[in-house]
Amino acid sequence: MDRHVTDTARTPSEPGEEAAGTATAPREATYAPGAGVSPAGFGPRRRRLRWLRWAALATAVLVLAAGGVGWAAYTKLNGNITKDTGAAAELARYEEERPTPLVHDAQNILLIGSDSRSGRDNRKYGRDLGTQRSDTTILLHLAADRQSATAVSLPRDLMVDIPGCRRPDGSRTRAQFAQFNWAFEFGGTACTIRTVEKLTDIRIDHHMVVDFAGFKDMVDAVDGVRVCLKEPVDDRAAKVRLPAGPQTLDGEQALGYVRARKSIGNGSDTDRMDRQQEFLAALVNKVRSNDVLLNPVKLYPVLDAATSSLTTDPGLASLRSLYELVRGVRNIPTERVQFLTVPRRSYTYDANRDELVEPAAEELFTRLRKDEPVRVTRDAAAAAYERTASKAYEDDSEETYDEGESAYDDESDGKPDDPSHTPSPAPTFRGNTADRTSCE
Repeated sequence: MDRHVTDTARTPSEPGEEAAGTATAPREATYAPGAGVSPAGFGPRRRRLRWLRWAALATAVLVLAAGGVGWAAYTKLNGNITKDTGAAAELARYEEERPTPLVHDAQNILLIGSDSRSGRDNRKYGRDLGTQRSDTTILLHLAADRQSATAVSLPRDLMVDIPGCRRPDGSRTRAQFAQFNWAFEFGGTACTIRTVEKLTDIRIDHHMVVDFAGFKDMVDAVDGVRVCLKEPVDDRAAKVRLPAGPQTLDGEQALGYVRARKSIGNGSDTDRMDRQQEFLAALVNKVRSNDVLLNPVKLYPVLDAATSSLTTDPGLASLRSLYELVRGVRNIPTERVQFLTVPRRSYTYDANRDELVEPAAEELFTRLRKDEPVRVTRDAAAAAYERTASKAYEDDSEETYDEGESAYDDESDGKPDDPSHTPSPAPTFRGNTADRTSCE
């Protein structure tokens, strides 16, 4: 018997022929020299199959590599964010005294610009004394329908009631009436949040803290922000010198521009807040432009700069949470992104401090609490509401009422009974919108 043939099978001699006695499906012939199979047309097919296998392998490698890069980028950006667990724990101790949210899905976020000199990139702006104050504080209200956003600047020198707060070393301060930015120095974000909630009766849902270096990096990441200066700027304290006219500011110049005070305009903190709001409006426009949002090469540095500079509450301390927040507001028209300063005036007992103009300030806080619309305008006439409301308030305070009577009707919508004292149903405050920058 041939040693290549058994009693149950034999070697096929024709292409596609199966060994006798087997039940396997027909199989494709394999070419081997001298086996009787014609090589005509088989070589190109074999090369084509080999190329397809290599293409599939290469595609798989690229997909895995891209996924790895994507995951690495996500991990890095997510790890950039600093989680403020200390503030969360402190706020939890005072949960019972905090305001109750009135409108589901509306959000109030406190944005805090820290003037801390700690860290290598912040030391050149002054000596690190181990303390920090909130150089800029903005209450950002996002409407429940996400069709508008209102950013209210709170003056750093505003005189307010600051509650007793826990210091970083564990000791506690006494409750006191002092300028607003002391709250951040006393007890960080938790103390600032409790002070704002006491002042406005608005529940703060989230907070973000950005320092000098983080602000600069954000501006540089979008390749600068364009502003138009009505007059030259030369401020040695803020380390900025700029000519008049339109120009694009880099991070260092932008930081000096928004920090400068006495050398620009009337030298007031209110004037500086107006300038900060105009700059933020221009920054919002730049980030929202297709040149940034639709360009991964430009978008990644923006995300890297933004996350690296952020300290947030645990509820926002992840890239996913920030993405959900941004996704909810990205379609708000720029004309409905509003910036204003809380109605204020010089403090009665110290011209270098501020106090609220009432009842205009309370009207603003009430509308934000109830998620009601607020209008802003750059026209000087808008200030007339604040002045008129303030005078009405002062006049009312000088009058004497019988017990149980008031200048306000408790059964009404909270507005004065006297029509001469009735403010506009939808008051307009002096401010700016993101679609109008300093270059308009």
